[in-house]
Order: sequence, then C-alpha cells, then structure tokens
Amino acid sequence: MWDYIEERVKRCAEYIVATGCTVRTCSAHFGVSKSTVHKDVSERLKYIDEELYERTRVVLEQNLSERHIRGGIATRRKYRGENAN
Repeated sequence: MWDYIEERVKRCAEYIVATGCTVRTCSAHFGVSKSTVHKDVSERLKYIDEELYERTRVVLEQNLSERHIRGGIATRRKYRGENAN
C-alpha cells in the first residue's frame, strides 16, 4: 500500500477515536469522500494497525447504534424551526 494512503488511514482512525465523530464528519474534516473514509477504517486499517482498528470499530458501532436517535432529533429540530447546529 502506498505511504500516503497508510498515513490517511491512520489520521482518519485517530481522529474518529479522539473525537467520537461519524464517518461523514471525518470525511468533511479531511476533505475526502465518505466512501473513502469508510473503506479506510473498516477494511484497510485492520492490515495496518490492528489495535487502532479495534478502538475505531467500537466508536463506529456506537455511532451506528445511535443513528436512528440522531435522525429523530434532526427531524424534530427541522419542524420546530431550530437551527440544526
């Protein structure tokens, strides 16, 4: 694997673990697509750094389990006319 890809994979994973952010937020932060970030942290990372992969999976699984709640909150804000931020 090319060096710049490995570096991007590690930076994305470390950012997700440090902030607990979603793949979408990470992709916006680093300026790459959501598909790239997802492939990086779910497939490539396990061959680069197994321990970091496990810590990242914990955060991503938590985000997945909370996804429906975040969607409900966003919908409520939308219809109440509140700012989403």
